[in-house]
Amino acid sequence: MKRKIFISLAVLASMIGSTSFAQDTYKTAADVPMVQLNNGILMPQFGLGTFLQPSDEVCEQSCLTALRAGYRHIDTAHAYNDEEGVGRAVKRFMAESGTPREQIWITSKLWPTEYGEGTTMKAIDEMLERLQLDYIDLLYVHQPVGDFVGAWRDMEKAIAMGKVRALGISNFDASDEVFERIMTESRVKPAVLQIECHPYAQRLTIREKVKPYGIHTTCWFPLGGAMSNGALLKDPTIMKIAEAHGKTPAQVILRWHIQEGFSAIPGASNPDYIKENIAIFDFELTDGEMEQMRGLNKEKRFFNMSLEEKERAYLGKMQIPTQK
Repeated sequence: MKRKIFISLAVLASMIGSTSFAQDTYKTAADVPMVQLNNGILMPQFGLGTFLQPSDEVCEQSCLTALRAGYRHIDTAHAYNDEEGVGRAVKRFMAESGTPREQIWITSKLWPTEYGEGTTMKAIDEMLERLQLDYIDLLYVHQPVGDFVGAWRDMEKAIAMGKVRALGISNFDASDEVFERIMTESRVKPAVLQIECHPYAQRLTIREKVKPYGIHTTCWFPLGGAMSNGALLKDPTIMKIAEAHGKTPAQVILRWHIQEGFSAIPGASNPDYIKENIAIFDFELTDGEMEQMRGLNKEKRFFNMSLEEKERAYLGKMQIPTQK
């Protein structure tokens, strides 16, 4: 049955023919648009990031708040230590609402210590157990260090087995070498690239690099993250646009992401922020406002760590990373 559902969705998506058509025609709860990935599958364009949730219990409540508010995309990772909370929330929400599993998109990520043929398949099975799910919608290699090629081979097998629907690469903007290697070595091509991206770092170069492959961009730190000290939220241009629409700066930034064609996964545990962040589908930025937002680009990232530093830090024991 699960394989039939996957095939049906892929056939439906292939009939759609374009991402813009998918965005205009297919929407989830709360009017969240869908994007069509390069494998034909439709993914909700907006979701909740669970990075730095204080505990599994808090994460469960955050995800429940989000799902009840109309979110249908939850982004987690083994390194976040909150997959069990995500799984419990999904199970509770499905029971209380009658929402089928196929309408909830779950993303997770494998840590470098879980990379390698055989090792990665075991890690995927353990991830499914933590999430209490039969399959994961999108699975990333979290960092471009270690044996990510070996991990990818097992991830491709997981696709064939129906354990995973789509594959992604997280933080593979670290160097041209790691990006070219995964593209050369993979049979199932990455469908999504997840990177830091926001109005101050619009990542024009990497966006052009992935375009020929039809790889969709999902943005972590879409609001700048804690390291930014709220710089984006205090930007005069953004504040002026927000005032014109009767919206908050955060809502304007997130609306910019959506209209730019990105997916955004802002993290929050405060219920008010979770609800505020998704209330962005009842207004649009004008062409002029979009140009003003694009004019803020400085390619200024708030998290900066070299590939060599990542290799030293992330190939040891499992630890919560300082970035998504």
